[in-house]
Amino acid sequence: MERDGDKIIRVGSRKSELALIQTKYVIGQLQALFPDRKFEIHTMSTVGDRVLNISLPKIGEKSLFTKDLEDALRTGRVDFVVHSLKDLPTTLPDGMAIGAVLEREDPRDALVLNEKHRGKTLKTLPEGSIIGTSSLRRAAQLARFYPQLTVCDIRGNLNTRLAKLDADNSKFAGIILAHAGLVRMGWEKRISQVLKCDELLYAVGQGALAVECRADAEEILRMLQKLCCRITEGRILAERSFLRTLGGGCSAPVAVSSSLKRARDQDGHKLTLRGAVWSLDGKTEIRDEVSCEVPFEVDATEVDGVPPKKVKVTEVPARRSPDIIDDSKATGGEAQNLDIGALINLHGDAFKRCPYSKQQQPHERCPLSIPIGQDVMGVCPFFRDNGKGEFGRGIRTGA
Repeated sequence: MERDGDKIIRVGSRKSELALIQTKYVIGQLQALFPDRKFEIHTMSTVGDRVLNISLPKIGEKSLFTKDLEDALRTGRVDFVVHSLKDLPTTLPDGMAIGAVLEREDPRDALVLNEKHRGKTLKTLPEGSIIGTSSLRRAAQLARFYPQLTVCDIRGNLNTRLAKLDADNSKFAGIILAHAGLVRMGWEKRISQVLKCDELLYAVGQGALAVECRADAEEILRMLQKLCCRITEGRILAERSFLRTLGGGCSAPVAVSSSLKRARDQDGHKLTLRGAVWSLDGKTEIRDEVSCEVPFEVDATEVDGVPPKKVKVTEVPARRSPDIIDDSKATGGEAQNLDIGALINLHGDAFKRCPYSKQQQPHERCPLSIPIGQDVMGVCPFFRDNGKGEFGRGIRTGA
């Protein structure tokens, strides 16, 4: 009879270097808690990784980065998958659950510059400088707050985008990336400017890792529960409910910032959420901020006193290096050039819920053409009956 410790736990991951670093980090945390368990990484490419000739906003469907991994979960090829939480739609497929949200890295954005512009900031770059991003959220804010700059789409994983920035004939003065990804890759020295929230709000869920598994996988869920960070979970709940209320995603310039801190001279904690949405050209902005007291229990060390030592994602406390198996053939291979029609054929059910009735044309400072329609959004899987009112109350789009 196979003992629990003899069973290999198969972990799904995208193939990029950053995705593997994050997956190995989660495995390392679990190995520290369950030293007798064995883990095996199964890598695969998602449609979002393979389709590089279409901008993310134009593709529109956020599950393009998760669907292949979730298919592997559903068919039993893997036992859980590790996501960057900002890539995870708020509606999960039937039978899936988020088993853990880990402690969040710094969620802010960062500016990385071409060597010839070293020492510059967004404010001091020459007029007309080209900034690369595939995010409508970043593009709209840049158009609003830095109209002297020009935004240009840039696709690919972190390594690819940095290579495009550093090329001898690069047209980019800089690119905007998530601070968390740069830190996890060990590239902090490439950061020229960390963008404060009064400069650029960040994406919902940015900087946090989520682990998804089957909802009936009780043993896996019990293991993953030990990785949860309650403070991060509380902030993510608020951010994802705001995004769900707006119906945004890759197809809308929506951004947030949040905090969850112990309330002064009161029991409980104070949750603060700032949210905004912009027109594509950045000229119209709807912004609001709400705060509320929430009965939120956390370990004392998470808020007061000496916090537990935070282990960097790059410091994987693994007892043994997990085997890595390439499952790319099961998910459709490598890079493809596809049009929207082909994407709809590949993901018909999802795209039926994402109407493309109108096309938003690009403007001079933001040359990204996008479909107008709702991303696949729904009820945040972390909501509980006694939490809806507390985390959802007062969240509004502003006027």
